[in-house]
Parts: sequence; C-alpha cells; structure tokens
Amino acid sequence: MMKRTIEYIKSGLLLLTAAAILSSSSCSGEDPQKNQDDITLDKTEITVSSDATTATVNVNATGEWGVGSNALDWCTVSPSGGLKGSSVVTVTIAENFTRSERETTINFRCGTARKTVTVKQDKKAETINVPDGYSLVWQDEFNDASVDATKWRFENWAPGYVNNELQRYVANGVLDGDKTAFCEDGILNIRAMKHNGQVISARMNTRTSWEYGYMEASIKLPKGKGTWPAFWMMPDDQSSGWPKCGEIDIMEEVGVDPNITSSSIHCESYNHVKGTQKTASRRTNGAEDEFHTYALEWTPNYIKTYVDGVLLLNFPNDGSGNVSTWPFNKKFYITLNLAWGGDWGGYAGVDESKLPATMQVDYVRVFQKK
Repeated sequence: MMKRTIEYIKSGLLLLTAAAILSSSSCSGEDPQKNQDDITLDKTEITVSSDATTATVNVNATGEWGVGSNALDWCTVSPSGGLKGSSVVTVTIAENFTRSERETTINFRCGTARKTVTVKQDKKAETINVPDGYSLVWQDEFNDASVDATKWRFENWAPGYVNNELQRYVANGVLDGDKTAFCEDGILNIRAMKHNGQVISARMNTRTSWEYGYMEASIKLPKGKGTWPAFWMMPDDQSSGWPKCGEIDIMEEVGVDPNITSSSIHCESYNHVKGTQKTASRRTNGAEDEFHTYALEWTPNYIKTYVDGVLLLNFPNDGSGNVSTWPFNKKFYITLNLAWGGDWGGYAGVDESKLPATMQVDYVRVFQKK
C-alpha cells in the first residue's frame, strides 16, 4: 500500500513538472502563432521606364497583412491590405518628369513578418521633337545646379509696378536666402512666397531674342487663388510704348480659374485696355498637376499657339503693313514669371494660405526655319 502511494506521488510530480514547463514556455513571451507569421512575394524589385505605368505583386500570407509605400507622391499601392491566403497588389507609378532616377520601397507586413519590394524608375529621356522645317537654335533644359545667368536675366520690381500685381520681383531670383527661382532635378522652379510681410516671386527674361520661330515650353502650373503664371514674349524695342510695341502671350492662367489656359495677342488695335485683344482659351485638364507643352508658331504670315500640339489661337497677319495691327516683325525675347494678385490674377481676391506656390518648367526651346 505504501509502495503504490509513493508511485502515485511520483506520477503526480511528473505531471506537475510537465505543466510547469508548458507554463514557463507560455509566459516567456513567445507566441507559437506569431512564430508562424509569414508573407511571401513573387518579386523583390520593380524596375520601370520614366512613363506612367502599373505593376503587380503577388502576395501569399499566413494571416491578415498590410502594405504601404514610402513615396505616395509618385508610387501608390492598392489594396492597402488583405486576409490570409493569396492576393494581388497593384503598384501605380506616376510619370517621372525629372532627369533623375528615383527609387522607393513598398513595405509588406504580416504579424511580425516583414518583406519589402524596391521600386526603381528611370529618369526622363532627353528627346527633342523638332517641328517640320525647323531646327533647334536655343534651349534650356535646366540641368544645371542653378539658373544659367548667361541665358536669363531677372527683373527687379516693386509691388504694383504693373497690372496692380502684389508681388515683388527680386533680383537674381533670391532675397535674403529665399529663392524665388532655382533648378532642381532638371526642373526650373519659380516660386511665390511670403517674405517679411510681403510676397516675393521671379520674372525671368531670355538674354537672346528672335524674329519668328517656334517656341515651346513644358510647364506645370501652380495652384491657388491669386496665382498668375505666364510664358510670353516682348520686343527688344519698346520705344513706341505698350501696346503699340506688341506682346505675345503664349500661355497664361489664373489660379482662381484652375486649368483654364489662354493665349493672347496685344497691339495698338487689339489689346485688353480697349477690350479688343485677340484671345483664345480652353480647359487643359491636369494643367496644375502635370506638365503640358505650350507652344508658339510665329511666321511673317500668322501667329498660332498650341497646347499639347493642338491649335488654340490663330492670329493672321492682315497684310496691311500697319504697325497698329502687326508689330510682330522684329525681335522678341521670352519671359517666364509667376505673378501674385493683380488686375486679372486677383480679380476675385487672393488666398495667402496657398503660398508658397510654384510654377515648374521642364524646358524652354526655340526653333527657327533652316
């Protein structure tokens, strides 16, 4: 009897020891389920051209999972997560307008498991489409670290100098370290911003001028009520005064009317003071979100403007030889600027909460007949 009792006691002690071991394992912080967390992907890298595109990642997870991108401005994912089993994630990559390669990571997680996919996108190819019958005579691709002073000169104007505009145009595109014109990743940035109680911006003129030609720029417009970006031309000889000297507005837009781009011709007979200016406008969808091309074809017989290759304004020379209707037989230079407020830009007021605002220019090119 005593012997059997001892055997029972030994058996109980063994059971208690086994329970203690299991309990110790459970309290150690290790979760058997977590140790089984896993997520597998069918790729670890996505490499694409500069064009906008999509790619897919096949996912297999042992439980609920999630995914996120480190560059939401150009690389996004959908869906943002899922449940146990197989899924497909779509990666949407925006067009790379810059002349620099870019890279980011997409991060997957399932419990304690982590996996990443690297996304690499090529830089924009520097291709130039030459119009029929023309050759390239001048260009700025803005690949330098700063604005090329041999190609551009800056205006230095106080607020209200023209069109009741509110901004101050600063010399050399910088004031007390605040840059209103600078190059970054192959893009010219013209920025309107607050500075010591005023708004400063940049107005840039080419040092070269041309008589006739095909002028083109790729531009992304700023956002915000009060912005007034422009790509336009004025003559070297302005001795006759404005508007008799002539003005060619290739592209203008005011932020209060977003994505409505326009072209205008001003001369003594046709100008906005008289309300007789020759103007054409239309909606350019995405003008404030992506780059579009704006161009001028200027010959002795006509002035035509284009948006993304589609004709916008057609102003023929009436052939009268009258400078009041055709002062466009002399050299003009190109201007890029971002105004703030003014007679047109501020016709419905301004919204300073939208500052800083930036006009971006990928390139400016000039072609002439051979």
